[in-house]
Amino acid sequence: MQVKLRCAIYTRVSTDNQAEGEFNSCEAQLEKIKSFIKSQENMEVFKVYSDPGFTGANINRPALNELLNDINQNKINLVISYKIDRLTRSPKDFYQLIELFEKYNVDFISVTERFDTSTPSGRLLRNIMLTFAQFERELASERTKDKMYQRAQKGMWNGGIVPFGYKKENKKLLINKKEAEIVKNIYDSYIESHSIAKIYNQLKSTGVKHRTELPLSKSNIYYILSNIVYTGKVKYGGNIYQGIHQPIISEDVFYTVQEIHRKKKRITKLYKDYALAGLVKCKECGSYMTPCHTNKIRDGKRKRYYYYRCTKTFKRDWDSCDIKQVSANRLEDYIFQNLERISLDKQYIDSLIYRLNNSQSGDRIGLPSTSSGQAHHSSKTQGEKSQEGDYSGLELSRKSPKILPEIFGQALSLFVKDLPEKRGGEKIFSPENSLKKLLIQKKQSR
Repeated sequence: MQVKLRCAIYTRVSTDNQAEGEFNSCEAQLEKIKSFIKSQENMEVFKVYSDPGFTGANINRPALNELLNDINQNKINLVISYKIDRLTRSPKDFYQLIELFEKYNVDFISVTERFDTSTPSGRLLRNIMLTFAQFERELASERTKDKMYQRAQKGMWNGGIVPFGYKKENKKLLINKKEAEIVKNIYDSYIESHSIAKIYNQLKSTGVKHRTELPLSKSNIYYILSNIVYTGKVKYGGNIYQGIHQPIISEDVFYTVQEIHRKKKRITKLYKDYALAGLVKCKECGSYMTPCHTNKIRDGKRKRYYYYRCTKTFKRDWDSCDIKQVSANRLEDYIFQNLERISLDKQYIDSLIYRLNNSQSGDRIGLPSTSSGQAHHSSKTQGEKSQEGDYSGLELSRKSPKILPEIFGQALSLFVKDLPEKRGGEKIFSPENSLKKLLIQKKQSR
């Protein structure tokens, strides 16, 4: 008896309207593919995967991800779609998908374009079609850039987020009188005070809000003070053109503000590499903590202190988060000292790996708290937040092979041993490649 190929049928349409259409629907694609399979003696339908209403520009689609998971488990021999662009419209994504198919000995067939990647001629046709698809995509991109350049030369706005102080009508910028008055006051106040913080506090106390119904943040104010669109001009490709929209402020006022920006800008050398930059997140306010420093005078000498500070306190104000900031040196020492302690504790590692290998729901394994706060950490490939308010230490995020305690222990020991010897960028990239995130919260009473 002949063994039949297990075929996965994949269908997709980009919009809900297409999904409901008579000829473009996923059902129509399915019928065509099933008719093709019936005409073959060595094929049978394993499963139908359908993504109605999803774009083909990326691979973030539920049915496609399910298909890829089944391929990883060797459940499928052949993937069939109505056309190549039903699988993806991106040549880069298509090549990656084909590489995955070839890794698991899975072939691909397009029933309307009549090529089969199981044959040399089919693979040649696939490469030719992808080359033309890439050419068409680049050509369309070039046309779009040329059109936007021409619009900018004519002083027309090229779209995007409508600047605060304007409204959009028929693809043109028109002045929003209420917001425009706020913009004028921001410029006048900054020329007088030279302080974005003072402007923020003033707007907050008077109840002035963004059109999103949120208070204007410090970054919003800085953007307003730096956007040349308020002088009646447009910027595209690094060049400035006279716009057709009405200005809110004069050029003299705008360039006066830019000169204040220039004088206030200070370039200072930090003399420190933040090893956990980009990894620390505040559990209280949900924002990432960014490296910063402050200078204080002690005993007549200036001393610099380094911190990881909640981004929200920069955008809003100091009281917008209870955590505010943590000492960079204390946090880094805490993390690396605990990793070193764990690397020497064979019993702890054996227990940890046993729980990871045998846990179905994901046991929570955290580090002990310090006097100033509690830090949770997770590995880059393993840690995930699994329940609201409950963060993992080291746990599996997806199905993977069993972890060996010996290998884990050796890898952790090497990481801890090599870290003090690393310098500059190497010291930064080492934790970044090994840890996924660090969550900082206040010490919990017990």
